[in-house]
Amino acid sequence: MRYGAKNKIKARVTSIKTGDVMSLVKFSVTDPAEMASVLTTESAEHLELNVGDEVELVVKAIHVLPVKP
Repeated sequence: MRYGAKNKIKARVTSIKTGDVMSLVKFSVTDPAEMASVLTTESAEHLELNVGDEVELVVKAIHVLPVKP
């Protein structure tokens, strides 16, 4: 299957709740993932980011696409 999304995180299906039109599928991340963010230098300086700092990453996305390898 071809898809345009490039960010991939391996996960395992943990539950499926099926409705008439939509289904809710929950996942557990199985492999460590590395993520990156592009932000302005001004924002990075305002956050006072340093290598080794612990932060929370808030992912803003419209879709999570499950794909079977």
